[in-house]
Amino acid sequence: MAAPIGVFDSGYGGLTILKELKKQLPEYDYLYLGDNARSPYGTRSFETVYEYTLQAVKWFFENDCRLVILACNTASAKALRNIQQLDLPKIAPNNRVLGVIRPSSEVLGNYSTSGHVGIMATSGTVQSDSYIIEMSKFFPDIKVYQQACPMWVPLIENGEYDHAGADYFVKAYLDQLFSQSKDIDSILLACTHYPLLEPKIKAYLPEGVKLVSQGNIVADSLAKYLQNHPEIDQNCSKKGQIEFFTTDNPLTFEKQASLFFGQKIEAKHTDLV
Repeated sequence: MAAPIGVFDSGYGGLTILKELKKQLPEYDYLYLGDNARSPYGTRSFETVYEYTLQAVKWFFENDCRLVILACNTASAKALRNIQQLDLPKIAPNNRVLGVIRPSSEVLGNYSTSGHVGIMATSGTVQSDSYIIEMSKFFPDIKVYQQACPMWVPLIENGEYDHAGADYFVKAYLDQLFSQSKDIDSILLACTHYPLLEPKIKAYLPEGVKLVSQGNIVADSLAKYLQNHPEIDQNCSKKGQIEFFTTDNPLTFEKQASLFFGQKIEAKHTDLV
């Protein structure tokens, strides 16, 4: 039986990915889950992120989803490989779990002419070196510089992303990134929360530096994946419907979600443990 495509995030950020998926692939059904009760994931250990993400993946499988997108860079960095290699063969060999790091790494080098790119991400994603590892496969000659931005997600989730107080931390992390290389000409926002800070980031960017968000990239990649894997595509239901779940308070989730998704939504509560 056909079922929705699962979209998972530790909180709200994955809604920026889902927004682009809905725009580019509107005919598909989606099931979104935010683990807001345990977010943020960015500062948690590899073991904890893996445990939480696996619980979420199993939840999607129990809800009949056979294709799950980890629309969270931290979960993609710290859990995806183990889930794909160790867990799927045992629990659901015909199901698929995809992330956001590989599709972003496949194209990021195309934006650069200097051969120097920047990655702005959570501490967990930076510590994993996932982007350095993946970029080396597709663009071995490009130099990758990473900058952890631990204050950005709290600013965004507390509604301070468009206030004057956010400017200090936006400028501080950009300064730290460019102190590693003045030749950086393309920057990937490698956390799905960060698009909400785009106006402020652009205000402090040197002229000519490109700012790259992941939504379009992931949507393009998923469209190609489904085209190349008709056996997966036929398992995806296509009624243009979306359901939203959170592990925290649905009313709180609904208020915040509209900032990321661009429209009002209705959410339900679920537990993962």
